[in-house]
Amino acid sequence: MLYLNNVSYHPPATLTPILREINLELAPQALALIIGPSGSGKTTLLEILAGLAEPTQGTILWGDQVLTPLHLQQLAGLVFQFPERHFCGSTLLEELRLGHPELGSEQLRQALLEVGLEQIDWQTAPYALSGGQQRRLALAVQLIRQPNLLLLDEPTAGLDWSMRRQLVKLLAKLKEHWTLLVVSHDPKELVQIADYGWRIDQGHLTPCEPQSLLPTLEAQIPCP
Repeated sequence: MLYLNNVSYHPPATLTPILREINLELAPQALALIIGPSGSGKTTLLEILAGLAEPTQGTILWGDQVLTPLHLQQLAGLVFQFPERHFCGSTLLEELRLGHPELGSEQLRQALLEVGLEQIDWQTAPYALSGGQQRRLALAVQLIRQPNLLLLDEPTAGLDWSMRRQLVKLLAKLKEHWTLLVVSHDPKELVQIADYGWRIDQGHLTPCEPQSLLPTLEAQIPCP
């Protein structure tokens, strides 16, 4: 179980805090969904959980252990928004092995199987894949590290309805074995598979039932 206790983030360059006393619990083998507009602090929260930024206040724990940014870099895998823009390998094989040259064929095959890319030739260029396949490859790149926590920033952004539906089905499958935290400003398909929900606004995090995150239901089922 991952815990955030009163986590705030107020870098010197900003007049007001980006995150304000965030309290959060993430259960294993579940998908947690955080919804909020641009500039609300969603991506900053993921960067802190991935160990890429350090909170100015509060603690992050895995069970009873207090986690440092270095611990979090080992614990979590972050899939950025539009991850295909960050591909560096000229083939799937190169992309999967970046930073992990020791990985064997079976580990690579298992990662591709997890995301439904097992039929793709390993010599295929990442940019030759469809948009949905590129998102799946980005997930495989993180899964191959065997993280305890998988973080996804706007995973359905820029995809058409068919690719969005396929990606959501994949995330529903992955949560059977992984802990997932997804942030988005568009919850339509994601609320169907979310176990927990929060709304973030101006750095404040409020727990909600996932269905209340749908725009059409906001007035009917407000966050407490």
